[in-house]
Amino acid sequence: MIKIALFGTSADPPTAGHRTILNWLSQHFDWVVVWASDNPFKSHQTSLEHRSAMLLLMIQEINSPRQNLCLYPELSSPRTLETVELAKSLWGDADFTLVIGSDLVEQLPRWYQVEHLLKQVKLLVVPRPGYPPEELDLWQLRRIGADVAIASLSAPDVSSTSYRETGDTEALTPTIEDYINREHLYAWHEAQRRAKVAH
Repeated sequence: MIKIALFGTSADPPTAGHRTILNWLSQHFDWVVVWASDNPFKSHQTSLEHRSAMLLLMIQEINSPRQNLCLYPELSSPRTLETVELAKSLWGDADFTLVIGSDLVEQLPRWYQVEHLLKQVKLLVVPRPGYPPEELDLWQLRRIGADVAIASLSAPDVSSTSYRETGDTEALTPTIEDYINREHLYAWHEAQRRAKVAH
């Protein structure tokens, strides 16, 4: 049975951490399906279209030897259950694993029809610096039916939030940074550009 990783992310913007995760997933799954999504628990600074374009650039930049990373923007939905049901209509009886960051573990029980969702997918938690998966949270997920595993990778200590708030370009790959500059994305970037013009 084909093993498919489902990796939806806010990607606001995609970072070196996303790149590490995608690289790892491409080595552990037959197919890695990626999309940018609107998380109803977050506010987003950049349009879904731009976030999707940046993810596509990152996938092309990775150039996985197995050629098994693919962007599927049509899977994007604020409700993960809808995404999974659409994925099942595309790939039938594949073995689906939903990939989430450890920062979302505590939030997951509040997702739309989460028990129905967890019956249809395995769950892979990717550790994020500063968000160790808590045993109690994992136990609660298992109690409502989750088949949970923890990914054995170390993502770099960077975040989209840090970039949005401080403009810390250490979080970005050069390709993504170029795209942001070209498209004039993010408020701090515009403020920085106006300050240069003023001088």
